[in-house]
Formats: sequence, structure tokens, C-alpha cells
Amino acid sequence: MTLPDALLDTLRTHFPGDALATGMAERLAYAYDNSRRNALPDAVVFPTSHEQTEALVKACRAHRVPVIGRGRGTNTTGATVPVAGGVVASFERMNRILRIDPDNRLAVVEPGVLNGDLQQALKPHGFFWPPDPSSSPWCSIGGNLACNSAGPRTVKYGSPRENTLGLRAVAGTGEGFRCGTYTSKGATGYDLTRLLIGSEGTLALITEATLKLTPKPSALRTIRATYRDVSAAARAVARIMAQPVTPCALEFIDDVALKLARDYGGDSVPLAGAMLMIEVDGEAETLPSAVDAVSRAARGDGLEDLRVAETAEETQALWSARKALSPAQRTISPNKINEDVVVPVSHLPELVDGIKQLARKHDVLIVSFGHAGNGNLHVNLLPRDESERERAHACLADVFALVISLEGTLSGEHGIGLVKKEFMPLALQPSTLQLMRHVKAAFDPEGILNPGKLLP
Repeated sequence: MTLPDALLDTLRTHFPGDALATGMAERLAYAYDNSRRNALPDAVVFPTSHEQTEALVKACRAHRVPVIGRGRGTNTTGATVPVAGGVVASFERMNRILRIDPDNRLAVVEPGVLNGDLQQALKPHGFFWPPDPSSSPWCSIGGNLACNSAGPRTVKYGSPRENTLGLRAVAGTGEGFRCGTYTSKGATGYDLTRLLIGSEGTLALITEATLKLTPKPSALRTIRATYRDVSAAARAVARIMAQPVTPCALEFIDDVALKLARDYGGDSVPLAGAMLMIEVDGEAETLPSAVDAVSRAARGDGLEDLRVAETAEETQALWSARKALSPAQRTISPNKINEDVVVPVSHLPELVDGIKQLARKHDVLIVSFGHAGNGNLHVNLLPRDESERERAHACLADVFALVISLEGTLSGEHGIGLVKKEFMPLALQPSTLQLMRHVKAAFDPEGILNPGKLLP
């Protein structure tokens, strides 16, 4: 696609100087994301205000040109790849924290604020924003909201949907609007805030977010438990989640992942059939009893070893396996297929066993780890050559079918984007998908916002 001269003139008016980029180098830099998919945009703009974003969408709508909102490109599903060309709107310059209000437990931020920067700004106030994806030092709040990206703390504190009070945004019509409240309670009309979160920029471009803050607990304790096999660890997860104390992180790592991490990270990584990394937070007076309760639930048939860290150094040592895992996988396969399926926690043992069977059936190396307290498992297929890549894609379809059969769904936090949209009919019935298309049409009549994503 070549942008019409009239549209380029309008863009230059609203995005003067380096706020508009049309050179090949700049366009290439915004052609891809962490999915390794790529497609060249026709231009890139860098909004710094809500009003600029309105002007952008109105201009592009008039010429039927796609607009693709972008945070920092850390998503793994191709959600920000401009498959139909058009204009990428990178919100990296809208990076102001507009308000921190401890009395009302909220913060108002622009979409380009980095998750990690927000957490640092909240520390002196004794608060935090619970969503904590592994990319938090580099990912933006806008991207977190677009994909409903969460992380380990979701098990206790919820995802962005549970931690966002309101939004300001621009629909595909070019009209700006606000939704949600500044209060923790609200029963006024449809909940458009939760609708926009996770919609991957297909309904509106978020220009401001009012986030719900949580007081930061004063103490944290880490537990590492190793098990005879993955089934024993999965059963322990179900026991832990069935008792009253909710951990703030409950991470599962299978035997294949542990061996990879040990090969990469050294002897500090234990060899076992599976491992759980558990964090419990709270106040210093009550934390020991909470740790005891979780530890009792973690014990049971198949437990090999359970350790509780007493110092920061011990905590760091216990987490060594998890930290070594991502770089270890990259040494095996640059073509890693990373899925983040989710099932009810009680079905986690069946999911883990089923994935082991599929790995054998398709002769594909699969590493499984993730946020077990939510039933959210990161299933990583590691094909090493072309024939394994073909088998991996066949295996992936079976993985999704297994997940759906266990009352689960396709994604817990990565989203759908490009890479999973063909599987959406597995998860949602035709009438549901049709309702979603009607919602899309109401927000974006011309279909210019992030076309080719999410809906099949």
C-alpha cells in the first residue's frame, strides 16, 4: 500500500518533524514484534497526546488506511505486526505518569509508560500495580492492557482487567471517549473498560489508563519444592490452591525444562521430575503461619525436597532454575513456539500428562513451565529443523484440542494476535464469534484498527 498524498499531508500537519517517519529504516524497525513475524508499515507516527491520536484515526478512516497501535513490541503473537500495511502508531513518547493518588489507591498513566518504571515510581508510596509480565522492564502499560498481559502475581492479585478502573481511548471512528470510573465500585452502563482490555487494539487506541493500586506487603518468602514426576507436582498445585492461603506466585517447571536450565545454569539447578516455585507475601507477623500452610499443602505423595529461603541470597539461588530457562531454550531452538494455554487448576495434572503424550506422539521436544496457580502453562515446542517444525505445528493443533477438552482456553496472557486466530473456532462457538464481529463493527465500522488480528 502507498499512502495517498492527501493523507501524508494531513499526517505531516499533525505529526511535525520526527513525529512522522516514512524512511525505510524506521519502517523496518516497526515491522516486527517478538513473534518474529514481520510486515512493512507505510509510515510510523509517534503520538504525544490524545488529540493527536483522534486526528490520526480520523484521517486514516477517511482514506480507509489501517492504523496499528504499538507499545514496545514485546508480544509473542504478532499482535502489532502491520499485515495490511498502513500507519503504525507507536505510543512510546506518551510515557508520562500523570497522577499517583495513594488516598484513592489509583494512578493515571499514559500508554507508553513502562511497567517497570511505574513500579519504581509507586515504591515510595508503598503501593504496586500487580500485573508483572516477565518483560516488565521493557513492556508498556498500553501493551499490557491491549493483551491483558499478567504474570506470576495474577494468581493472587488478578490480571490487568481486575486492576484497571477506567480508560480514555479513541475508537475506529476517530471519536474519543472515556469509560470506567475513578472509584473501586461502579454500576453505570456497560463495562467497556474490561471489553477494551485484551482486545489487542482492534476496537480502540488507549491513550490514558486509570489503574487500581495495591498496598505492597512488607514481607515475602520463597519456597522451592521438587517432585518425583510432573503428575505429583500438578497434584500439589491443586492442593495448594484448595487451601485458604493464596500464594502470590506458584510456578511450575517440568523435568525437560529443569535439565535444560541445569545444562545452561549449572549445578544450582536441581534435577527432578518437576519443580514448583512458590512465593507467599504478607505482613511479618502473619507470614510464618501462611508459609507453613502452603508448605503443608505442597507436601504429599511424590515430594522429594522442600526448601524455604531465609535470606535474599537464598531466594536468588532458589530462582536460578527459572531465570536460566529462557536463555537455555534459545540455545536449543531459535524457532521456539511459545504458547500460554490455560485450564482449570483441577485439570492441570491431565494437561501436563497429555502434553507429555503429545510430545512422544509427534516426536517433538516440549518444555512446559508457567503460572500453575492459574492453570496457565507455557508450552514451548522446540523444533530444531524443518521436519521438526512441521511436526511441531501438527502437535500444536493437538495441544489446543487437548486444552479445550479440559475446559480450558487458548491463551491466559499472551493473547491471540496472528498466530492463534485460526484456532479461535475451537474455543468459541460461531454465535459468540459473530457477536464479537458485531462489537468490532460498532467500534470500528471501516475495520481500520489492527486488521487481520484476533478474529478469524
